[in-house]
Amino acid sequence: MSTFVLIHGAGDGGWYWHLVAAELRARGHACVTPDLPDDDSATLTDYADTVIGAVDAVGDRTGLVVVGQSFGGFTAPLVADRLAADALVLVAAMVPAPGEAPRDWWANTGYQRAAREQAARDGGRTGNDDPYVAFYHDVPRELAERAVGRERNHPSEAAMNAPWPLGSWPDVPTGFVLCTEDRFFPAGFLRRLVHDRLGIVPDEIAAGHCVALSRPHTLTDLLTHYATTPAGPGRD
Repeated sequence: MSTFVLIHGAGDGGWYWHLVAAELRARGHACVTPDLPDDDSATLTDYADTVIGAVDAVGDRTGLVVVGQSFGGFTAPLVADRLAADALVLVAAMVPAPGEAPRDWWANTGYQRAAREQAARDGGRTGNDDPYVAFYHDVPRELAERAVGRERNHPSEAAMNAPWPLGSWPDVPTGFVLCTEDRFFPAGFLRRLVHDRLGIVPDEIAAGHCVALSRPHTLTDLLTHYATTPAGPGRD
């Protein structure tokens, strides 16, 4: 049995993971799915503290796998480092660099240009203002509406403006799940980023950005694989 720590992205809460958590528990694993604070003074370190407090409340750190979705990519490595996790998995996630504030990530990575180029190719679907087009296009409509109705004020300005506190990537086996139909983070953009910043080749799922809602079974299969065969550093 493993313990999965599932960290949500911007605007979300622990509910985002409910389908994957149910799948993992059905397979005998433990899950922790905290809501990160929506306090505007909360920092990335506060987010990590919240997650670690939730893990401590469960009390079981057997086979600890820390998973970060989207903006959760800034928090998950902090948690994995402090808890000496067995594996760290980023899902359609931002990959921070040491000392990089989240607000600077977009310009530093060339995201805007990549998104514009992809939007030109797909008729404006990438980066579309309609969340049902950009984020939930492959999620069942009723479920997508529930997700939109649960949006939260997260992350905070404090978290966006503070430098990422680690001096290097944590010494934890790391994997990356890339969604090939992502209309927020274009697949080609993420492949380059993951190669440049982590030196690994991502695993890929044919899904949009909210893969935990659209392909929970497929994502669960991958997460349990990481638990039994942690990603190497897999570096080139």
